[in-house]
Amino acid sequence: METLTGFIKLTWYIWLLAFILSIFKLFLPKIKGFFGEKAVAFFLSRLSPLEYKVINNIMLQVDGKTSQIDHVVISNYGIFVIETKNYKGWILGNEHDDYWTQIIYRRKEKLRNPIKQNSGHIRALREHLKEFIGIKYISIIVFTTKADLKVTTQTDVVYTTHLLKIIKNSSTVQTVSDTDKEKIYTKLLALNIDSKDNRKVHIQSIRNTVSETNRKIESNICPKCGGRLVLRNGKYGQFKGCNKFPKCKFTEK
Repeated sequence: METLTGFIKLTWYIWLLAFILSIFKLFLPKIKGFFGEKAVAFFLSRLSPLEYKVINNIMLQVDGKTSQIDHVVISNYGIFVIETKNYKGWILGNEHDDYWTQIIYRRKEKLRNPIKQNSGHIRALREHLKEFIGIKYISIIVFTTKADLKVTTQTDVVYTTHLLKIIKNSSTVQTVSDTDKEKIYTKLLALNIDSKDNRKVHIQSIRNTVSETNRKIESNICPKCGGRLVLRNGKYGQFKGCNKFPKCKFTEK
């Protein structure tokens, strides 16, 4: 017993380091997301405040559900809705995939298609801004430069360093008056329910949705329409697809 106690005393710093590393790994995704969003917020802060009104981290409630949006930029040219991703490695996908693929060396991981994710954010904004007719919503997906983007999309999927150029290139025709721009900005600030507790509820809701989706896929049930998932042969090998194709285009690679 004394030998064990002595061993623990001599190696206490190793145990402490292991504990710190385990905590760090646990919170690593949040840390990465935090710095990714901060990088985008820094670039957005360089926009002219006379032309662009920036809201970082806004959470809206629609039909009892929450929608957490990384960045919203209200301008005379429309509303830019920006989804930030902080991934490294190859990122593969296209406009209509339900999931994209991250490849680091030979390891593959799935991530939700951020374009579809951002479409949900735009629907939430439209719901709250119905009185503003003819508003143009511009979806932009931003990755940090750690990623190697290999995606095929119509929606702009860019690196943080290219974000301002994309916004400026889309700022051509004025469709929003200065008065409406201020009204939209003020309304969204008032609707923002972002808080620590609400974020926890939002994250748990996402986890429950992902868990339910995975459960259905494992049972060969299409999570999109409830159809049956069947094995199909594609250019890059076999994959699961909905038997209601082309009406339902869900695939699981």
